[in-house]
Amino acid sequence: MLRQLSIRDVVLIEALELEFEAGLGVLTGETGAGKSILLDALGLALGVRADTGLVRSGQAQASVSAAFELDSGHPALAALDEQGIEREPGEPLILRRTLKSDGGSRAFAGGAAVAAAGLRDIAADLVEIHGQHDDRGLLNPRGHRDLLDRFAGIDIAPVRSAWTRLSVLEAELAAERAKLDEANRDREWLDYAIGEIDALGVEVGEEERLASLRQDMKAAARIEDDLGALDDLFGGSDGGLAQLRQAARRLERIAEAHPLLAEALASVDRATIETAEAEDKVAEARRALAHSPAELENAEARLFDIRGLARKHRVEPDRLPGLLDELRQRRGAIDSGEERIAGIEQDLTAARAAYDEVASAISAERRAAGARLDTAVAGELVPLKLDAAQFRTAVTVTDAGPAGIDRAEFEISTNPGAPFGPLSKIASGGELSRFILALKVALAEAGAAATMIFDEIDRGVGGAVASAIGERLARLAQKSQLLVVTHSPQVAARAAHHYRIEKASDGTVTRTSVRRLTEDERREEIARMLSGAAITDEARAQAAKLLEAA
Repeated sequence: MLRQLSIRDVVLIEALELEFEAGLGVLTGETGAGKSILLDALGLALGVRADTGLVRSGQAQASVSAAFELDSGHPALAALDEQGIEREPGEPLILRRTLKSDGGSRAFAGGAAVAAAGLRDIAADLVEIHGQHDDRGLLNPRGHRDLLDRFAGIDIAPVRSAWTRLSVLEAELAAERAKLDEANRDREWLDYAIGEIDALGVEVGEEERLASLRQDMKAAARIEDDLGALDDLFGGSDGGLAQLRQAARRLERIAEAHPLLAEALASVDRATIETAEAEDKVAEARRALAHSPAELENAEARLFDIRGLARKHRVEPDRLPGLLDELRQRRGAIDSGEERIAGIEQDLTAARAAYDEVASAISAERRAAGARLDTAVAGELVPLKLDAAQFRTAVTVTDAGPAGIDRAEFEISTNPGAPFGPLSKIASGGELSRFILALKVALAEAGAAATMIFDEIDRGVGGAVASAIGERLARLAQKSQLLVVTHSPQVAARAAHHYRIEKASDGTVTRTSVRRLTEDERREEIARMLSGAAITDEARAQAAKLLEAA
């Protein structure tokens, strides 16, 4: 709830410190004393649009701060978390706003600088201000369904959970279908590419082996004549080996004639052996290099095919077997994708049925709760002099969402036979405030902001109607902190805390001040409200009766 309000240099307010308590508090004062200034100052701290006209004449800036007490589960804490604002548990939350005379403004929440919009988001769960031109709270249809749910005690967690499950499956299905569509566009190409690479049957290292074999066969073709000539030189009756052997036989016959001839024989024997080995190696090499032109042509053709296929798929030749595995996996994914989609569709059908079931059940609860709320509001209208009006909760089907399939809006008809319409467009200024009060009383158990402010809710009424308004405000104040700007003595008499707004002038400067009244001062103020400028004993006696009756 609102604990403290500090104002500096706002219009006629020079400096003001106000302390507030729980329950019903009223602010009274003569017309023009500055009640609207007080609300404008509070609005500044709550993030409403800044108006440089609020800066006190001759001052550089105005400032307002509002301190709130929050319990551990207060919804405003979520808004603080979203904006990354830290707050010590148990410490008051202070909202502060400064406004310069040149139009610049700064906002703070819990000591952290925030945008004015951020201040409004936080304040939305702290204070409700209801006046004749207020377009928030009960006048905003976007919040009517939540109010109806709280009135009925409806737990929307099951439908929210069902919607989340449904949304996740729908997103998953869309993603899988997109993947399958993309894969299907490649299905024909995959089948062709897999068949092409599979048919060629490339092995890892085959391209290198073929290249080496082709090189060897081409080399053999180039040296074939030399190999043939070597055969002729080594072999035959006139070959080098035959001549060495002849020389060895001749030396063998005469080797004993001289030692040098024996050595010559030994050398020739060695040469014969080496030459024979050379002949064998040349023959072996010739056999190894032997090939047919067809074999070379086949090797070159396969090498051409392997390299051409590798270029086509932009991979190295040795990557073709791995690419074949990858393409087969992609092709298999198409089939498995179809299976996954079938499974998701089955789950989605079940999830949609579950959502429809829980959403329909909640819809029925809302319609029944709407009828109960209509009856409760109708019971509040007669005492508030709105007996010619009718109220209804219109629950209609809308697009499915996390909160169900319903849209709820509070509608009224102010005269018999008149069509129903939105609260904000049908009710006149005086009727509007009383309708809001009737709804607030009917929705008392549905929860509201911890602090509610009613601005001249009793305008244009008096007597029994004003008493009825006062009684209902007091009833609401049992669950919330209420601050009411009022001209009605019947309403003021119901207050637990009474503040008087006063304006004074020293001839050159006019100032507005606010002070809390004692019990004697309260009686005098209520007497003034009853009789006007001249307070009579009869007015004081009537004021005492009002206070006693309250």
